Amino acid sequence: MPGWLGRASPPPLLLLLPLLGLPGLLPARPPGGGGRPRYEPTWGSLDARPLPAWFDEAKFGVFIHWGVFSVPSFGSEWFWWYWQKEKREPYVKFMEANYPPGFSYEDFGPLFRAEFFDPHQWADILKASGAKYVVLTSKHHEGFTLWGSKYSWNWNAVDVGPKRDLVAELATSVRNRTDLHFGLYHSLFEWFNPLFLEDAANAFMTRKFPTSKSLPELYEIVTEYQPEIIWSDGNGNAPDTYWNSTGFLAWLYNDSPVRDTVVTNDRWGVGSICTHGGFYTCSDRYNPGHLLPHKWENCMTVDSKSWGYRRNAQLGDYLTIEDLVKQLVETVSCGGNLLMNIGPTHDGRIAVVFEERLRQMGAWLKVNGEAIYGTKPWRAQNDTFTPGVWYTCSPKEGKVNAIFLDWPVSGTLVLGEPRAKLGETQVKLVGYEELLKWIALGEKGIIVALPQLTPKQLPCQWGWTLQLTAIS
Repeated sequence: MPGWLGRASPPPLLLLLPLLGLPGLLPARPPGGGGRPRYEPTWGSLDARPLPAWFDEAKFGVFIHWGVFSVPSFGSEWFWWYWQKEKREPYVKFMEANYPPGFSYEDFGPLFRAEFFDPHQWADILKASGAKYVVLTSKHHEGFTLWGSKYSWNWNAVDVGPKRDLVAELATSVRNRTDLHFGLYHSLFEWFNPLFLEDAANAFMTRKFPTSKSLPELYEIVTEYQPEIIWSDGNGNAPDTYWNSTGFLAWLYNDSPVRDTVVTNDRWGVGSICTHGGFYTCSDRYNPGHLLPHKWENCMTVDSKSWGYRRNAQLGDYLTIEDLVKQLVETVSCGGNLLMNIGPTHDGRIAVVFEERLRQMGAWLKVNGEAIYGTKPWRAQNDTFTPGVWYTCSPKEGKVNAIFLDWPVSGTLVLGEPRAKLGETQVKLVGYEELLKWIALGEKGIIVALPQLTPKQLPCQWGWTLQLTAIS
């Protein structure tokens, strides 16, 4: 049972923690050599920090939602809230039909055993996906930490359930076996933590919860695991001043062990989303379909109805590989990154349907990766004549990439955007040796003759890339 459950007030030690010299409460280190900029704990200063270049170059990451919610694995990772707070009928009936009276959400904790969890296997699947970063839910809104947090007594994976530090194991395997950047999701608030509920009842004029729980956890995961992404979430309708988000981010950017490479998102309190922070997420499954002036990320799910694993999912709930390639291409063309979510099982398996989608994405990227990784948006994001054609640009190579999602029955592809130059412009199908023939459509636009290939001769199955040189 979580150490705070059933208590009217927190343990005395909990209230002393803010006075015990936590990181960020100490004076900042003086600037080191090399003229490194110092960031002030204000949004004006923090928002001016350049985003480390690796993030924009990476383009594709995998999100992993895993926790105690993976035990009931019914409906949603918001199971506890829907069952106990909103008392939604399907959740109440599910519990009445399958668990004894008096069974609490905390009783799911010991059943989260992760007995089949093999971090090496996870790392190998992640590598095969073509992803360049991974983000694991270190703690969701239920408050259960996947590491042995000093600030989550008896409600963490080392004390309860697996009796293993799941964060450490995955971080080590990812770093030893892949070139992926390792990141951590962390929920600021917790649905039923009495300290948070007390602060909320006080209109957030008191700050017992962030000072004794949420902030210490953030410093702990950064110092202990050195994640290169901090994916914050769950503001609990509280402002960033309640969370002291700017104070934490100033420490993260100035003095933390990941200060040079870490990237952060925009979920740091009411009003910060799509406005402040590193990259913008704006909303779940955000895919605007047009170019944005600020770096952004489309976080979305392979299971269209849940972030956590669901035993009651139907095959039609899962996005197909065609759907996923379309999401990636649209997102990258418009300057975003795609963060594609999977939900492992309570016993630590990546379900085969998720593994298949990840490996399919990796197979597609093995052929078409040069049109994705390290690219920049072109002057046009999608074609004005043929639907389902999206553009990226590889400035160093002097190439424009036209990714088309449907192979035309006619064998010719009309592109309305490129301005070609006779005798200079070359058109190549990625994965096919010979140059393709084309004719211009006046000043703007070209018609490309695609090669006649059998299905087995196609470079890939779900979307194809034309590389165009000497194009304006």
